[in-house]
Amino acid sequence: MLKRRGLGLTKAFLVLVGISALFGVAVGTRRGNGSLDQRSHLSLHRHRQRGGKEGQVLHRSKRGWVWNQFFVIEEYTGPDPVLVGRLHSDVDTGTGNIKYILSGEGAGTIFVIDDKTGNIHATKTLDREEQAQYTLTAQAVDRHTNKPLEPPSEFIVKVQDINDNPPEFLHGPYYARVPEMSNVYTSVIQVTATDADDPTYGNSARLVYSILQGQPYFSVESQTGIIRTALPNMDREARQEYNVVIQAKDMGGHMGGLSGTTEVKITLTDVNDNPPKFPLTVYQMSVSEDKVPGEEVGRLMAKDPDLGENGQVNYRFVDGDGMGVFELSTDSETKEAIIKLKKHVDYENKRLYTLKVEGSNPHIDPRFLAWGPYKDEATIKISVEDADEPPVFMAPSYTFEVEENAPAGTVVGRVHAKDTDVAVNPIRYMIPQYTDIERFFSINSEDGLITTAKPLDRETQAWHNISVSATEIGGHHQDTKVRVNIRVKDVNDNPPELANNNNEVFMCESASPGKSIQTISAVDKDEMGHRQHFTFSLAPEVAHNHNFSIKDNRDSTASVVVLRKGFSRLTQDIYHLPIEINDNGLPAMSSTNTLTIRVCSCDTKNTILSCNVEPYVLPAGLSTGALIAILACIVILLAIVVLFVALRRQKKEPLIVFEEEDIRENIITYDDEGGGEEDTEAFDIATLQNPDGANGFLPRKDMKPEFQYPMRPGSGRPAANSVDVDDFIKTRIAEADSDPTAPPYDSIQIYGYEGRGSLAGSLSSLESVTTESDLDYDYLQSWGPRFKKLADLYGAKDCYANDGDGGEDC
Repeated sequence: MLKRRGLGLTKAFLVLVGISALFGVAVGTRRGNGSLDQRSHLSLHRHRQRGGKEGQVLHRSKRGWVWNQFFVIEEYTGPDPVLVGRLHSDVDTGTGNIKYILSGEGAGTIFVIDDKTGNIHATKTLDREEQAQYTLTAQAVDRHTNKPLEPPSEFIVKVQDINDNPPEFLHGPYYARVPEMSNVYTSVIQVTATDADDPTYGNSARLVYSILQGQPYFSVESQTGIIRTALPNMDREARQEYNVVIQAKDMGGHMGGLSGTTEVKITLTDVNDNPPKFPLTVYQMSVSEDKVPGEEVGRLMAKDPDLGENGQVNYRFVDGDGMGVFELSTDSETKEAIIKLKKHVDYENKRLYTLKVEGSNPHIDPRFLAWGPYKDEATIKISVEDADEPPVFMAPSYTFEVEENAPAGTVVGRVHAKDTDVAVNPIRYMIPQYTDIERFFSINSEDGLITTAKPLDRETQAWHNISVSATEIGGHHQDTKVRVNIRVKDVNDNPPELANNNNEVFMCESASPGKSIQTISAVDKDEMGHRQHFTFSLAPEVAHNHNFSIKDNRDSTASVVVLRKGFSRLTQDIYHLPIEINDNGLPAMSSTNTLTIRVCSCDTKNTILSCNVEPYVLPAGLSTGALIAILACIVILLAIVVLFVALRRQKKEPLIVFEEEDIRENIITYDDEGGGEEDTEAFDIATLQNPDGANGFLPRKDMKPEFQYPMRPGSGRPAANSVDVDDFIKTRIAEADSDPTAPPYDSIQIYGYEGRGSLAGSLSSLESVTTESDLDYDYLQSWGPRFKKLADLYGAKDCYANDGDGGEDC
């Protein structure tokens, strides 16, 4: 076992590397590649720190060697491999019996070891940014037996950084915004650069920021990269965008350091630092007197270089004699002030208006109040231009009254219009035909007097709405129209009449004397006066009748009263009662109206049951000849029906019905397969063969024999010595006809006989079940799936009883 001398360490190897780089002193002897051979028995007690006060000695506590670290400088490009260090064991006496072995990261590829001397070399250029350190394991073994002489020891090879990476701005280019007029040193944005070099070793990653472009407007803090404003009162309206270039340099900014740059685009944002301003102090506008309210007169606009709400301008009238004649609004797109006509202007009355308009910012920044006021004023002078105007009526509309039935030429009223122009041209009046199609009225073209052209009827048309046109004689012949409403006054010229629902009254036969059977009312096409009402009375010709009377209720209604009893529909079902109605107008108008009273049949509760007299009398509309003709037709139709039924029953039906519809109507379906012909004993088969069987007309009926007949001779296979087929068939027919158990009609009889002299023998398959077939049906297997069941049936050999073993052989 090997031991460390001096420090009491139990490691077996001496680390030979430039430890002086760690402590700042050189210990040992200088090697050819600049590394130090550091012996384990050497120890470091203290050293003098540079950079302290002159003459002052700083003491440091004693510490041991860091033995398990090697250092190699990255990016080495020399011609020979770099000596990283040397491994040495205390048991190595220099005889060459010890072999050094290296394993771990990069062993054999990046790092190689001389197995005799223990020298470790780096065969490739190392990059700290790719891998900062490598972990290796070393061991000393016997060269001849490969037996370990020491336990494995692990150590680290660190790649020492050099300044080979420039700073980089990973997030550039940058975009920043700062308000205009900001104070000096206002923070704008912070830029950050990164350096891939080791920040813990030297100054390779120590960055310093500086500004290359953008002075004197902006500055940058050298250590933090914060960009700040450098000039006061930067105006967006003068310049809005700035391109600033920032540099980051490593090595603390000293000469020889690497650098990188980025671009920062800085935009000044708007603030409200400019008041609105009208380009002119006085604006001249004009408007024609024929313009209507709502039309545009002119526009003006106050300039404000600010943006958005900072440049918004509100307009209002602050003074002037036209504030009630004109109105002000703002165009949402162009931001202009629009002056519109609010009322009509008249050149003859006033020819010039003066207005003072103000434009102001609604949003003011309090920081710039001292730069105000943020408003401006301008004067607007609007002149009224003369126009040839149409005549003007003295009233916007006219309303007149005239009595109905007045003779033609009756005066209705007068309209008047005048020319408002300076020339004062004469006026001509007329009624447009489309407003008075039937020519009820006429007008004097010079003075506007309206008269009737024909009598008017209020009940036909109570109001007449016409137009009157006034046109200048001379000038541009402009015209204007006015509405004239003429009301036709009522005259009592229409007599009253019974209301529509009072023309007919229904009365029960059992009505008692003094009973009111109906209340009647009247209508009048004329207007009813305040004290005017209707009075009712019987006509003079029926004033003394004994059936009904009229009672005036003095409220424009009257009651029909029964005077007697014993009314009967058989005697008289309808009564006509003339009634005289008076309207008490001026002049008074009256009329006679007939009230129809029907006598009806009612129940005990006086509910009307019937008002018709037809059930009590024979119909008189048909003659005797017509009745005889109708009865003759009925008798003939009945005779035809009886004859048809008789012929139907006498018609002989065939034994078997071949019509498809008869067969369908008599099909009986069973779900069981049954036992053959014996199943026919369960029902009457004749019903299926002849529909008449259902009606009881069966010429023959099946009868079940009471005893079992012996098997008929010849019913089996015919004898071989039969004389002739004809005789054979005739014999069988005679047997079937005489057999009471045979079917009632013709039926198929099957016999396994083909006649005499047939070389082929019998074609019947009835006997094939008892004999083994010699035919080969295997060919049916190749005929497809449709013949598969047939092939399975005939292709397989029949099973036969085995000889006495109780089973079957197939």
